[in-house]
Amino acid sequence: MRYRRADVKGGTYFFTVNLLERNRTLLVDHVDVLRKVMREVKGRHPFQIDAMVILPDHLHAMWTMPEGDADFPKRWMLIKAGFSRRISEGEPRSASRRAKGERGIWQRRYWEHLIRDERDFAEHADYIHYNPVKHGHACTIANWPYSTFHEYVRRGIYPAGWGKAVTQHPTGNAFGE
Repeated sequence: MRYRRADVKGGTYFFTVNLLERNRTLLVDHVDVLRKVMREVKGRHPFQIDAMVILPDHLHAMWTMPEGDADFPKRWMLIKAGFSRRISEGEPRSASRRAKGERGIWQRRYWEHLIRDERDFAEHADYIHYNPVKHGHACTIANWPYSTFHEYVRRGIYPAGWGKAVTQHPTGNAFGE
């Protein structure tokens, strides 16, 4: 059976992208490199970042694609390759990866979900922003610097103290761990 990705041009998608070795901290160790690569890819292949969090070993993002475009696989390939080229080698690589000229940084696949409606959007934004607390990287969401949570607070979408223990999203969606 062949896996088929969603293909809605101009759609909004939620992604989970993982490092191959989940015990590494490359994404926060090299967060400036990741941000630079994402800006470069966005410059050549536009998309809107609706929400995002970068954790040590994985990231979650929600993107809206341009009208008439659903080619997020190309964008992720460029981001992963660009990041990999800019950090020093040293990770173990399988024979398969060596044969294909691949680094051993990223998992080959990633998770994507097509956002269906405003409620689905709000629930995924909540999930993204609460993730550093869920994984024990921060006591409060406000303490995690690698997140669009801070922009959501500036824009008045979340109150500054949102996400402590079990809370209620401003749109009424229950959230918490």
